[in-house]
Amino acid sequence: MFHRLIKKIVVTIVLVLLSQPMFSQNISEIAKSDPLIITGAVGTQNTYRYSSVGNGYGSPFSNVIYANLNICLYGFNMPFSLYYSNADLNFNHPQLSFNISPTYKNWTAYFGQSTMSMSNYVMNMSFNGVGLEYSSDKFRGGLFYGRLRNAINADPEDPFARTPQYKRMGWGFKVGYGSGKNYIDIYLLNAYDCENSIDELWREQIRPQENLVVGVKGCVTPFNWLSVTANAAASVFNTDKHAPEVPVKTDFDKVFDVKYSSLMRFAGDVSANINIKGFSTSISYRMVQPDYTSLGTYYMSNNYHSLGITFGTSLFNKISLSGTFSGQADNLTKKQLYTTYGYVYAANASTRIGNNFSINAAYNGYMQTQGDGTSVVNDTTRIHRRMSSYSVTPAYNCESEHLGHNISLSANLTENKDLNKFATGESDVKTKALGLSYNLNVKSIETDFSLTCSHQESNGYRTKYVSEIATLGTSRSFLKEKNLNFSASVSLCYNEIKRQSKRLSLGADISASYTLKKVHMFSTNASFNQYGDVNITKTKSNLNCTDISVSLNYTYTFTLLEIKRKANKDKK
Repeated sequence: MFHRLIKKIVVTIVLVLLSQPMFSQNISEIAKSDPLIITGAVGTQNTYRYSSVGNGYGSPFSNVIYANLNICLYGFNMPFSLYYSNADLNFNHPQLSFNISPTYKNWTAYFGQSTMSMSNYVMNMSFNGVGLEYSSDKFRGGLFYGRLRNAINADPEDPFARTPQYKRMGWGFKVGYGSGKNYIDIYLLNAYDCENSIDELWREQIRPQENLVVGVKGCVTPFNWLSVTANAAASVFNTDKHAPEVPVKTDFDKVFDVKYSSLMRFAGDVSANINIKGFSTSISYRMVQPDYTSLGTYYMSNNYHSLGITFGTSLFNKISLSGTFSGQADNLTKKQLYTTYGYVYAANASTRIGNNFSINAAYNGYMQTQGDGTSVVNDTTRIHRRMSSYSVTPAYNCESEHLGHNISLSANLTENKDLNKFATGESDVKTKALGLSYNLNVKSIETDFSLTCSHQESNGYRTKYVSEIATLGTSRSFLKEKNLNFSASVSLCYNEIKRQSKRLSLGADISASYTLKKVHMFSTNASFNQYGDVNITKTKSNLNCTDISVSLNYTYTFTLLEIKRKANKDKK
């Protein structure tokens, strides 16, 4: 088996070296790169687990042996990996997808699986093909042609066949001028499905599509304190390429066949940004028409519009304030049964007192409600919910010659409430959470100690959940080079579900690691957990369950071959 594996590795390396650079490379930098560097790592992870409740969830022994190899040829990286786990052998190598993006001065060429920055309303997915891009201080442009997605052509007679899809091709370009405060960019995308890329039996069920999208994005700054940005796109989308063409001539005829299945939709956003003497605010509006589609995007929500505002300021150069509010509504064409409204709002305040104390307070809220559409909303079933979250986080730290202290507290209240006047409260939930964290650094012995405590209480309809957790830990580095590290912690956890269970858990964790000559790393971890149901109403009420885990790990990193570039001698 191993000689076949070695043969496979050699063949794969040759194929990759000949045809598969893995990332972009600046041509002008190739001469400055090292010709060949081969690095890698080998290691093993061995874990023993024991549980008094049985090992049904996994094997008590877990053994892993792995090896990684990276070949760097003039800056091109090709990673390989070998993984062995309990008689399971896997070999992974770079995927056979060609990708190279050479760069020379202001020009970048794309070959293979690549991405090109465009408007989010036009295209945000990668393409497999060719492209060329130019970018200078003021002018920029680019164009591409390639495959946007592969075909899925499962057996149409298979009752469990995957949902098929056509191979999708596309081409597009972009051009822009300006930078910083004033600029404009124009985008165009033409995407279409290849009809012969799936079985003929599928073509009657799934119709091929095509799409033309034109977008524009720009910014203008009339004053130093005011800037306006806009991003808009228009999409002509054929839901069926086989539909008959519209007999009337249109402006799109030269690049797109307008048919009776065509839809023309718009999407865009605009925002105004103001910044005056420490006060900043932004007002934005976005609208995406129903059925807006671009075949160059993975997914895009549509049929909604939203209005939002954000602000930020500072008082007395000590208190920072910020806030945001946005409202969104769907059902733009009023053809849905109901209209859904959503509101998001938040406020935040933070300050620092002296050099040691700071405090942060925040509020976040969300409200959802329902309005009429083609039908009148019934008050008994109307959706009307509110979620509110309040938090306060003070922190204190100080340093002395021998000790370092850091203390932080946290308090949070979250409420999810049904505001329908006919609601019974069955879906309402209120959660309170408190936390304490204390870290102590003893400089004389170079040791850190930590204590964390948390309390959480959730109240729902006739239910109550309580959780209490406390953890005490320590860590330290040893030896002159600090290459021996040790840490340990003990924890106590109590969970209670009212009228159902009360569970207690005691745990301990120890870990150590040692690095030898920067290439050999040894580590070990051990954990012990004793837990059980401590509800006094139970027949058995003790910590009668035990979990134990011990692991030993080793990693060796190496440089197998290194051919360095010869440095140019300075001219006299």
